[in-house]
Amino acid sequence: MKTVCGIDLGTQSCKVLLYDYEQKSVLARAQAPVDMIAADDGTREQEAEWYGAALQTCFAAIAKDRPGLTATIAAIGVSGHQHSFVPLDGEGKPLYRVKLWCDTSTAPECAELTARAGGEAALIAETGLPMRPGYTAPKVQWLKNHRPDLFARLRHILLPHDYINFLLTGAYTAEYGDASGTALFNVRTRRWSSWAWDLIDPAIGDALPRLLEPGEAAGTVSSAAAAAFGLPQGALVASGGGDNMMGAIGTGAVKDGFLTMSLGTSGTLFGFSQVPVIDPTGNLAAFCSSTGGWLPLLCTMNCTVASEEFRSLLGLEVRDFDAQAAKASIGAGGLVVLPFFNGERTPNLPNGRASVNGITMANFSRENLARASLESAIFGMRIGMEGFSKLGFKAKEIRLIGGGAKSPLWQRIAAHVMNLPVRVPANDEAAAMGGAIQALWTLEKAAGRNSAGNTIESLVEEHVLLEGGATVDPDAASVAAYTRAYEAYSRYLGALSPLYT
Repeated sequence: MKTVCGIDLGTQSCKVLLYDYEQKSVLARAQAPVDMIAADDGTREQEAEWYGAALQTCFAAIAKDRPGLTATIAAIGVSGHQHSFVPLDGEGKPLYRVKLWCDTSTAPECAELTARAGGEAALIAETGLPMRPGYTAPKVQWLKNHRPDLFARLRHILLPHDYINFLLTGAYTAEYGDASGTALFNVRTRRWSSWAWDLIDPAIGDALPRLLEPGEAAGTVSSAAAAAFGLPQGALVASGGGDNMMGAIGTGAVKDGFLTMSLGTSGTLFGFSQVPVIDPTGNLAAFCSSTGGWLPLLCTMNCTVASEEFRSLLGLEVRDFDAQAAKASIGAGGLVVLPFFNGERTPNLPNGRASVNGITMANFSRENLARASLESAIFGMRIGMEGFSKLGFKAKEIRLIGGGAKSPLWQRIAAHVMNLPVRVPANDEAAAMGGAIQALWTLEKAAGRNSAGNTIESLVEEHVLLEGGATVDPDAASVAAYTRAYEAYSRYLGALSPLYT
């Protein structure tokens, strides 16, 4: 028996999945938590060493539960949270903590780099992206501004999935999908941008990793990694990708018309395109996919964050919270939540604050607070849906993933706010599954099996299972009610946004 392994390094946890691709069966799963360092100035950081430790915990748990199973791994695919900056010295040792995608302390660096570039339009024209706190480039500038002693020793700029690949193989590599979210990359040409890195420092170009083609291997498991993680030495390590890129593979969004919506700590909405999709407003990120093609994406920084904060405030378990929300009507009786607990990326409000609006004596209830917090996450996604439509993307269906996808109420809200059918894949670990399928694709290519049945599209068709997952179709009355509720949300957003810019 041979298996492929998918690793998903998320913001809050690391997950490992072992998949028997012949029997189409997940044989083992493991998960380990990853902590976060937070400060009131918007700082959100982690120690790079935590990633390797979490990986060791996961593989040790699988080995204990299923002795000998890890020896069957033929290939590994790694997913990691996008944009986070892993700075390494010449020996591959971390120089500083990993500044995360949700770190908004780099807003001054964004303004600095935007001014140096000649404005936001110039940035979008060159790289396809504006300069936002979530992206990697301002984090590099932050290190230069705040720790010039460490910046002088910077030799390798990696993203989290690149760093896991480095731990596994000893090689410094990147791939188009994750690299396109750094703001150091030209999404049209799919190459690092010397124009962009020169905004920070000409020496940055030497610190950027070698780019891999879709389906190309990053390397093989080294003897050191085999000893550290209990893996078979020489197992193939695929190029990997950002969590959204791997989520696209794991949900089947590798061809035109399919959108994936992820309801996790952040909220994302993305879909595959055969051509670059560049949003002049910067609301949609013009990313590349990890399979060839492009992956335009909306990211909001507050999704389950908002519902968890309100759930904690109300002292309810998840199921009870959903039950309370289900008692409220669409639009929560006019109560509207702006869920910007972490600032916000879309719309670009790094200094944003959460608020509850439209409160009256008649609507101020647990039920409406719960409902409004759930609705607010999807209203943020609708901003992206409108952007997709304006840029000519014709959506057919949404594949819903992430922790929030388990909620039947959130499934219904998503279908009606977006006015699209929603399907939930049977496997709820889309990014890890995407990594496993990419590993299989790379394995097939390395073996010279490039037949029509071994394309990424055909492999996704075969291994992404939808049977057994939920399906929700929108109905006209609910769509109309949510259109009115979204208009109320938009009015409060428009009125309060100037307070946070």
